[in-house]
Amino acid sequence: MIDDFLVHGLTHVEEVVRKAAAVEIVPRFRQLAAHEIVEKSGPHDLVTVADRLAEEFLTTALTELLPGSVVVGEEAVHADPTTYEAIRGGAPVWIVDPVDGTRQFVHGDPGFCTLVALALGGEVLASWTYAPALDELAVAVRGQGAVLNGEPLRAGSPAAGQVLQVATSHPDYTTPEQKQALLGLRVEGVDPRPCGSAGLEYLAVARGEVDAVAFSWEAAWDHAAGVLLVEEAGGAHLTRAGEPFRITGGNALPFTAARDAATARRVAGLLSGRA
Repeated sequence: MIDDFLVHGLTHVEEVVRKAAAVEIVPRFRQLAAHEIVEKSGPHDLVTVADRLAEEFLTTALTELLPGSVVVGEEAVHADPTTYEAIRGGAPVWIVDPVDGTRQFVHGDPGFCTLVALALGGEVLASWTYAPALDELAVAVRGQGAVLNGEPLRAGSPAAGQVLQVATSHPDYTTPEQKQALLGLRVEGVDPRPCGSAGLEYLAVARGEVDAVAFSWEAAWDHAAGVLLVEEAGGAHLTRAGEPFRITGGNALPFTAARDAATARRVAGLLSGRA
């Protein structure tokens, strides 16, 4: 069933993602009322009516496209954390972040996106990263490469001696140990900066505009689409322990995704204190 869907069903997913944004997200961009914005864990962790309604739209449409599949969405998990366990289950799972970069969305910044990934048995098979305000859609399929607006994506490698540009977790989302690990990036030859939308930072790595990301949290809806996108563009990802990042959790954090394997090893080494 899943193999057939990966051959014949992927264009329908693109249509669903575009429609969810067109119906529930774009009409509310720069049009939100104060009562339509709510803080979750703090001032940098926001949810809007657009997040909730877009996730509901995607949940209905995606499970109709692939009968027997389930959805792990950021807002549904916030309401019921037990739904996250579906990532470790035996059914195909859609991993959804309806508005990644909600803070940017709320402030009228176009740097937000919708993230959808299809996984089975803890392995991401396909992903969609859609930035409607930027008119950019990146799609990755395991073993088949990645495209941006239909054109092949290649991350390439940083030029020899180039200062590495690395997008990192916001300090509000790091433990003291993780803050210490991220300080490992403050060395000559590396230029760390706080990240924006995680999905768009992954896209920047996949297109060779940013050399790496270094993130200290592992919520699958923020990373599943991006790690596959970077992989299929020729990049790599590693945790502090030197292992590939797992969407099922239990990763040694922070972890990195980078334009190539050598850069991933260098950044992971700095995060672990080995370099």
